[in-house]
Amino acid sequence: MLTRYDEFPIHQTPYPFAESNITDYSFDDGYFFSVFCADADLFLMTGMRVNQNTDMIGGYAGVMFRGQQYTARFSREWRPVCDTHIGPLRYDFVRPFEDIHLTLGDNDSELRFDIHWIGVSRAYEEEHHLAWSRGRRTTDQTRYSQSGVGVGWIEFRGQRFEVSPATGWYASRDHSWGLYAERAPLAPARKWLPPREVPAVRRALRFWTNFGQGQQPDTGPRFSGFYHLHESEDGEQVRMNDTFGTPFDGGIDWGPDGRHLRLVAGHHHIEFRPGTRIMKQASLTLTDEEGGTWRQLFEPVGQPWNPHPIGYGPGSWKDGGSMYTYHGPGVQQEWDSFDWSVQPYAHTAYDGREMPIAYGVEYLSRVTTTAPDGTVSRGAAHTELFLDGRYTPYGFEAGDPPSRPHSAS
Repeated sequence: MLTRYDEFPIHQTPYPFAESNITDYSFDDGYFFSVFCADADLFLMTGMRVNQNTDMIGGYAGVMFRGQQYTARFSREWRPVCDTHIGPLRYDFVRPFEDIHLTLGDNDSELRFDIHWIGVSRAYEEEHHLAWSRGRRTTDQTRYSQSGVGVGWIEFRGQRFEVSPATGWYASRDHSWGLYAERAPLAPARKWLPPREVPAVRRALRFWTNFGQGQQPDTGPRFSGFYHLHESEDGEQVRMNDTFGTPFDGGIDWGPDGRHLRLVAGHHHIEFRPGTRIMKQASLTLTDEEGGTWRQLFEPVGQPWNPHPIGYGPGSWKDGGSMYTYHGPGVQQEWDSFDWSVQPYAHTAYDGREMPIAYGVEYLSRVTTTAPDGTVSRGAAHTELFLDGRYTPYGFEAGDPPSRPHSAS
């Protein structure tokens, strides 16, 4: 089957784009986009992922607004229309990496938007993600991240928000493809397989962020950046056999075509709400390739949001499935709303799984950055913090309340 992508001389396999040369159900390709404003305490998230081997495309659009997490989900078969739209949810790539038009038109939910996602940094290709178990490749993925701004509008429950760099709106995104991790219910039943290989070093912490600083009315942030770090149970930044694995990676950009400064090291001090793993604030010290020291203070706004309702995991759809499973003919849509203004909270997934102690891991934060020359800039960030199991630097033990394991990416 040929699609419009096959018109261009960019094939990487001897097959048309509608077919993957990897038949594993864990192979997929897709996007995450966000726009957010700390003053409005509003975070808009939207994404799509194509699973060619199940012939499905799934997507979502949602907001975290003053502690209320609202999510609309969409799904259809992929091959009838190989394009980035699912009913009213549509992505048009006006200029790749520079201007992506995100729209959620009229639909039965309480959310609509029309936003141009504008890149203000180069797309940062992360180090390749690779992991193995018992001789089988379980993660083999390319991912890039990018900082941006939004221009347009959001309507939610009758309230309209004008989205503009001039009023403090920032944006983040990533695009990833390949094998990420097995996701039930499309994963084999564990009882038929030998136990998974125990990694020599287990990842306990993931800190990932896209940020913009010093917002300018017409051109967006004065500078922006991306970095992530991953640490073991004992706080070691070492290479791990894990879906993320990279010890540290990132950079700072002055515009999409301006100066790029690679970051080579990062260290953190995180404060938590008493008795939880919810971030109260975080101080990061970063070293750049020229030996300069950058200091950042992250101060979360409102409540963090939970990626489970966007559809990656089992029980995130009301029929118990996920964005990768079949929900019926044509375009399928559903939505839900949760009051998560008090965290932690108890949550029950649609497949019946109980989450007695749940809270968000995706933060909208105000960020203050002190550059090596002492210049101070302010802005906002999307920050993802996983902290699972035993982590000795902050005194967490394996039986303590866990953070949720699903990434938004």
